[in-house]
Amino acid sequence: MTAETVNTDFLPIIYDIIRNVEKDTFESSQKPLETTDTNLKIPELRTKLQQCREQIQKLPGIEYTKEEQKRRLDALREQLVQKRQLLLKYKNMCHFDIPKI
Repeated sequence: MTAETVNTDFLPIIYDIIRNVEKDTFESSQKPLETTDTNLKIPELRTKLQQCREQIQKLPGIEYTKEEQKRRLDALREQLVQKRQLLLKYKNMCHFDIPKI
């Protein structure tokens, strides 16, 4: 799982809740005892947020602190630089002709 695959699509639900709350405040005198759409959307939002939390907990490296992640990233970058240098070194080395037998 990667950060790009985490389902963070809960903004439309938040928008619906806000819109329904605004609508309910204007219509509160007309339907005081009916179940509103807001009451149905809030559990849906809670479910989406819980799913998002669970997916985030499954991301690799989440168990490391910010400082540890930075140290690991710096170490990986240093390895990348060293490997690129080695590749350039081997690429520019003299090629020996190996006779075919």
